[in-house]
Amino acid sequence: MTPSPATDKRPAKAAKTTKAAAGSARSAGPPAAPPEPPATESEWTAELDELGRAFRRVFRSLNRLRGRDTHLGGSELSHAQFELLIELYERGELPAGELAAAARLTPATVTQMLEHLADCGHVERARSETDRRVVVSRLTRQGKRKIEAKRAAWQERWERALAGLQPSELRAAARVLERLSAVFEGAPAAAEACPESPPVGGTSKPI
Repeated sequence: MTPSPATDKRPAKAAKTTKAAAGSARSAGPPAAPPEPPATESEWTAELDELGRAFRRVFRSLNRLRGRDTHLGGSELSHAQFELLIELYERGELPAGELAAAARLTPATVTQMLEHLADCGHVERARSETDRRVVVSRLTRQGKRKIEAKRAAWQERWERALAGLQPSELRAAARVLERLSAVFEGAPAAAEACPESPPVGGTSKPI
C-alpha cells in the first residue's frame, strides 16, 4: 500500500523538528552547573585561611623577584626599570614626575633610573612638543623590542600556569584580586611599611 502524501510529510516534519531541537541544544552549550550550597562558617573560614596562605606565597615570590634586582649586572634591567618601560610603552612619552607617581617611586629615583635606561639605549629624553619647558622620556625602538620580547615571554608563562581553568574561575580570581587591592590601598601607613602577609590560621577577618 502506497502511503498518502499527507502521511509522507509527517515523518519529514518530525525529522526537521528533531534536527532544529538538536541544533538549539548545541547552540545553548552545556547545561549550567547547579548553584553551590551555602558554606558553613567553618568551611568559609578554612577557605579564607587557605587563600591567605596562597596570597602570602605569591607576595614572597614577588619580593624575591625584586630582591634579585640587587644582584644584576650594569647592563641588565631591574624589575622596577621594566615597570617604567611598560608605562612608557602603554602610555607614550611622559615626564619624570608622572612616571614617579605611576611607579610609586620618588622623582629622584626615577630620574636616576631613566638615566640608566638612556645609557642602555632603551629610552630617549627630549623636550615636550606641547610644552618646551617639560622634559619627557620616550621609548626607543630598541626599548620597544625589549618590552615586547619580555611581555611575550611572560604571557607564555602566564597562559601555561592558568591553562585548564574555566572562564568563571578566572573571573572569580579577578574579583578576589580587586578586593585585595582595595584592602591594601586603604591600609594604614604603618601596615604598608611592613606588609608581612595577610592574616591566616584562624584570624582571617576583614582588615
